[in-house]
Amino acid sequence: ITGPTELAGEIEVRSSKNAAVALLCASMLNRGRTVLRGIASIEEVDRICDVLQSIGVTVTPTNGGQDLELTRPEKLTPETIDQRAARRTRSILMFLGPLMHEFDSFELPYAGGCDLGARTVHPHMSALKRLGLSVEAHDSQYHATVQRDGAPEHHITLVERGDTVTENAIMAAARTLGLTVIRNASGNYMVQDLCFFLRELGVGVDGIGTTTLRIQGVKEINKDVEYHISEDPIEAMSLITAGIVTQSELTVKRCPIEFLEVEFAVLEEMGQRMALSSEYPSGNGHTRLVDVTVKPSELTAPLDKIHPMPFPGLNIDNLPFFALICATAEGQSIIYDWVYDNRAVHLKKLCDLGANVTVMDAHKLMVIGPTKWRGRDIECPPALRPSVCLFLAALAARGTTILRDVYVINRGYEDLPRRFNQLGAQINTFWGDASS
Repeated sequence: ITGPTELAGEIEVRSSKNAAVALLCASMLNRGRTVLRGIASIEEVDRICDVLQSIGVTVTPTNGGQDLELTRPEKLTPETIDQRAARRTRSILMFLGPLMHEFDSFELPYAGGCDLGARTVHPHMSALKRLGLSVEAHDSQYHATVQRDGAPEHHITLVERGDTVTENAIMAAARTLGLTVIRNASGNYMVQDLCFFLRELGVGVDGIGTTTLRIQGVKEINKDVEYHISEDPIEAMSLITAGIVTQSELTVKRCPIEFLEVEFAVLEEMGQRMALSSEYPSGNGHTRLVDVTVKPSELTAPLDKIHPMPFPGLNIDNLPFFALICATAEGQSIIYDWVYDNRAVHLKKLCDLGANVTVMDAHKLMVIGPTKWRGRDIECPPALRPSVCLFLAALAARGTTILRDVYVINRGYEDLPRRFNQLGAQINTFWGDASS
């Protein structure tokens, strides 16, 4: 990556990685044909597809690879699961909800994914137990058993307002006859996409976007359905951050505004100038989109610490970008990540590119700006968003940055080098040693 870069032009936000993963898992609930429109071509999606195919699901790319068609067999075969692919994604946990409707007992490999510290699976087990699923973890496997009580109504209060645990509970409730009430539910973007999708399949879902969901389950789902996945607010924030850190005027199109309003409020307080278009609907007919033009601005550090909150607060996956943005601002900022045990530590690698970042503890960073970014030879940490922050900082850095082990970025982003080169960046990709 050769910089410093001044970006110019327009770039569109792609569809949501996290929504795609949830909808791929939810396709197991449907005995009909599921077509997911505009699905991201990324490693995380490929992993889930590998797992689905290994248990019998037919996965067919269509429309030049922009869409996926999924058809499940009469009987899924979790005993033939691709262990390697399953262990490389934490999303394997979201197989629990769909599979509990197919078997009295089954096994899944331990969950993997980013190295972000101890991310407990306890909330999943606590929620699904209310619907009859019990899970024991031993021998590197989750051993699941199901005892259905036939009750006309179930009530679940999540011990954590997490996205994946909410999705798991929703998928478990979708084919549990009667009413399931889920309290302390996440209303985040991927959860909303899942709810809209299940409505298309005939499942009753009320309370979308709130902390209380009412699911009217059905015994069987056998319907041909097409669904347009909504745009990714985390990618939107990534692209906006690219414009900010490179002091560029850049238009980011198709930003899901409902999931970025707090982020924009913080940026406005810091002095960032932005222009927003009128709202228009996403392909799913529900998500509200805007085009955002960021303009070169002189930023000052926020008066208060920046920290995430469950939706509608500042998204946890957008927090790392504020470490990068604060490094361009005048003054001292505090970034407080109370969710993950060591993602703050991964962001310390911004120092290699010239930032002044101090790790105060496993959850808190002090960032002092502004930064004169400089190119370096650097390796990505084993976490998606901190790695993307290094990539974006390298765009602003003087000289050449060699960013190694970028597989982790490919887990969540589609073709970033080509897309940024179209905006004026100078990025080359290669395999092996850059010196060769």
